[in-house]
Amino acid sequence: MPFYIYQASDSVRSCDHCREGFEQLQKIGDAKLEKCPVCGASVAKTITAPAIGRSKTALDARAKSAGFHKLKKIGTGEYEKLY
Repeated sequence: MPFYIYQASDSVRSCDHCREGFEQLQKIGDAKLEKCPVCGASVAKTITAPAIGRSKTALDARAKSAGFHKLKKIGTGEYEKLY
């Protein structure tokens, strides 16, 4: 189940909980929240970047095992081969 982030629609009539934004664990098919669970103020779902679960080190190891090389930029037009 994904986490959704909600934030107060009106900062004047809201509590600290919804003014700063809060996470809500919901099923994809669940209806979106319309009210803050703490104060009852109107809230809106915010758009956030998705969390990608791959680690950089795992990708580097996979590229190295496939025969690719990693280069590090050390200056203008100059690169150092890391592996």
